[in-house]
Amino acid sequence: MNSIDYIRPTTVDEAVSLLTKYKDKARVLAGGTDLIVQMRGGRYQLEAVIDGKHIEELNQLTYSKQNGLTIGAAVPCHRIYGDAKIAEAYPGIMDSASLIGGIQIQGRASLGGNLMNAAPSADAIPTLIAHNAIANIASAKGIQAVPVEDICSGPGRTTLASGEILVSISVPAPSKGFGARYIRFIPRNEMDIAVAGAGVSVQLNDGKVQAARVALASVAPTPLFVEAAGNALVGKEPSDENIQAAAELAKEAATPITDMRGTIEFRKHLCEVLTRRALHTAVERAREEN
Repeated sequence: MNSIDYIRPTTVDEAVSLLTKYKDKARVLAGGTDLIVQMRGGRYQLEAVIDGKHIEELNQLTYSKQNGLTIGAAVPCHRIYGDAKIAEAYPGIMDSASLIGGIQIQGRASLGGNLMNAAPSADAIPTLIAHNAIANIASAKGIQAVPVEDICSGPGRTTLASGEILVSISVPAPSKGFGARYIRFIPRNEMDIAVAGAGVSVQLNDGKVQAARVALASVAPTPLFVEAAGNALVGKEPSDENIQAAAELAKEAATPITDMRGTIEFRKHLCEVLTRRALHTAVERAREEN
């Protein structure tokens, strides 16, 4: 058995230096609920685990109506949905934060870890995409703001280079008339991987859709931002007919595989159903905010 260095940096700069040193032989531990399992399964042959739980910026959780929401990469899910003000302002994000694993897992798992794990089935990523979230990535050159939809490059892979670390996720403050929803289909009632999922948002103004975003889980090599589906609603009333048209575009964009949990045909059908249902709920939430 090979030895692995466990390192607890206290600053972002120190973490960046360590990641630069170890390159692809190191991983950052945010919650560890994915990383530890993957290490036991032999997915990674690491020389170092870098614990992010002792870096202040990775553990910040702040919200204001003016500046929006900042979620440190190591903030566990329970802190997010346990904050009454955040839960009220971002019910769509709560949909995801309360679904990742069970209650025990949510005591450790983070949205930042969910993003960096880059699983096609990740529950947090479609919702973050729907919310126009930004990933704040630190390197020796400073902080770079990257749209969440540009982070995942393949199953378990991200666009981050050696020496880069996710510090936090920034989510804009919701305006009046904004609504979002994440919904998934799983074989069991809880603690299962999505066969398909849909994260959506709408911004209503004078009864019409001013902006909309649709993202899917488990139906492509990465969480899938279906820009055309959201754009199809812009300037229109959120009627059953228009929502159905957007859901059909989401179905067409999906490129799922057949495996033991579902066929291509079933998953594409779910994309239409889940997108339609999620959009209807997002519209209802948006109207409540008017």
